[in-house]
Amino acid sequence: MASYYRRKKPDMVFLNAKPINSGNAQAYLHGVRKYSIGLAERLDSDYIPPPNDGKRSSVSTIASNNPDFTPSIFYRNIAPVNWFLRIIGVLPIVRRGPSRAKFALNSAAFIYSVVFFMLLAFYVGYVANNRIHAVRSLSGPFEEAVIAYLFLVNILPIIVIPILWWEARKIARLFNDWDDFEVLYYQISGHSLPLNLRQKAVYIAIVLPILSILSVVITHITMSDLNLNQVVPYCILDNLTAMLGAWWFLICEAISTTAYLLAERFQKALKHIGPAAMVADYRVLWLRLSKLTRDTGNALCYTFVFMSLYLFFIITLSIYGLMSQLSEGFGIKDIGLTITALWNIGLLFYICDEAHYASVNVRTNFQKKLLMVELNWMNSDAQTEINMFLRATEMNPSNINCGGFFDVNRTLFKGLLTTMVTYLVVLLQFQISIPTDKGDGDGNSNMTVVDLLMDSLSNDMTLLGAPSTVATPSTTTTAVPSTVSRSGRGRKG
Repeated sequence: MASYYRRKKPDMVFLNAKPINSGNAQAYLHGVRKYSIGLAERLDSDYIPPPNDGKRSSVSTIASNNPDFTPSIFYRNIAPVNWFLRIIGVLPIVRRGPSRAKFALNSAAFIYSVVFFMLLAFYVGYVANNRIHAVRSLSGPFEEAVIAYLFLVNILPIIVIPILWWEARKIARLFNDWDDFEVLYYQISGHSLPLNLRQKAVYIAIVLPILSILSVVITHITMSDLNLNQVVPYCILDNLTAMLGAWWFLICEAISTTAYLLAERFQKALKHIGPAAMVADYRVLWLRLSKLTRDTGNALCYTFVFMSLYLFFIITLSIYGLMSQLSEGFGIKDIGLTITALWNIGLLFYICDEAHYASVNVRTNFQKKLLMVELNWMNSDAQTEINMFLRATEMNPSNINCGGFFDVNRTLFKGLLTTMVTYLVVLLQFQISIPTDKGDGDGNSNMTVVDLLMDSLSNDMTLLGAPSTVATPSTTTTAVPSTVSRSGRGRKG
C-alpha cells in the first residue's frame, strides 16, 4: 500500500507537447531547465551570478551563446530560397510569425501563384505547340527525333506548381513544427539553435539561377535555333527544378547540422552528473527531430517523386543522344547534351546524397554516442533512460521517405543509374538494328532487309556446323530455292 500512496512523479515533456506559442519572445523564456548546458558551462568557468534583487533573471544568465532567444532560425536560414520560389509562383504560404505559417486559398500569395501559373501555362502551351510541329516535320535518323523530344520533356516541370499547391498545407505544418522544435531545444540546452546556413542560402539564391539560365541558353544555341521568345519559359522551368533541389538541400543540411549539434550537446551534458530527467528530455528532443526528418519526406512526397522520375527521364534521353552521335565525332550539339546530362545528374545526386547524410546523422551518429556512454557512474534511473533512448533510436525510423514510395538516399541514386544503363543499352541496340539506306532505289532498300535476315540465318547455321545452303523440300516451287540461294551468303571456315 505504501507504493500505492507514493507521490506521483512530475510529468515529463512528451512528444506531442506544444511549447508556448506567442509572438512575444519573452513568452519563450518559461521552462528553461536548471541543468541546461549553458548554466553548466558558466559554473565550470567560475561564473559568479549577479545579486538577486527580487526580479526575474534574464536569459543572459542562462544562455551560453546568445543573450536572448532567437525564434524562427530555421525559416530565416532558408528564407532566400523560399522567396525566390514564391517569386516564380511556388510555395504560396503565408507566415505572420513563429508557428503561424498557413496555406489559405483566399490569400494574396495564392492568387499571385494562380495568375503566374496561368500565364506561364499559356506561354508553355505556345512553345510546346511549336515543338510538336517541329517533331512532326522531322525526317532524319532516330537519334535526332530523340533530341527533339528532349525539348518537349523539358516543359514537364510546370506540373510541379499545382503539386506544390496540394502539399502546401503539409509544408506550412513542417515550418510550424520547426518553430516548436527550436523552442524545445532552447528549453533543454539553454541556448538557441545555432544554424548558420543563411549565407549559403543567399549564395545559392544568386549563383544557381545565373548558372541555370546560362545552361539553358547554351543548350538552345548548340542544339536548336536560338529564339528568345521560346527560351524564356525554359529558363523559368529550369530555375524551378534547380531551386527546388537547392531548397531540399538546405532542409536536409539543417537536419544534419541540428542532429550533429544535438549529439555533441548531449555528449557534453553527460559529463555533468545530473538527474535522469536530463536524459529523458534529450530523448524527447531526439524524437521530435526524428519526426521532423520523416515529415520532410511526407510533406514533399509527390513533388520529389515527380522530380526523381523527371530527372531520370531527362538524363536517359540526353545521354542516349550523346552516345548515339559519338560515332560521328564530338559536334556542337553534343555540348548542349553534355551540359544537360551533367546538370541533371548533379541535381539528382545532391538530392539523394543530402537526404542520406541527414538520415545518417539523425540515427547512426546518435546511436554511436549512446553506445559509447559509460554507465558505471550513473544511477539506475539514468541507466534506464539511456537504455530507453537507445531503444527509441532503434524503433523510430529516421529515413526520409517519400510517402512510402521509396527512401531518398544514395541507394536511390544507384538504383536509378542502374536502371538508366539498362534502358540505354536497349535504346542503343534498337538504333543498331535499324537498317541504313545505302541503295539507290526502293527495291534495293527492301533487299537490304532480306539480306540482313538471311545473313543472320546462314551465320547461325554455319556456327551449328550445317552447310550454308538451306535445303528445300521437293514440293516447293522453283522460285523459292533460287531466292534462298541468291540471298544466302554464309561465312566459310
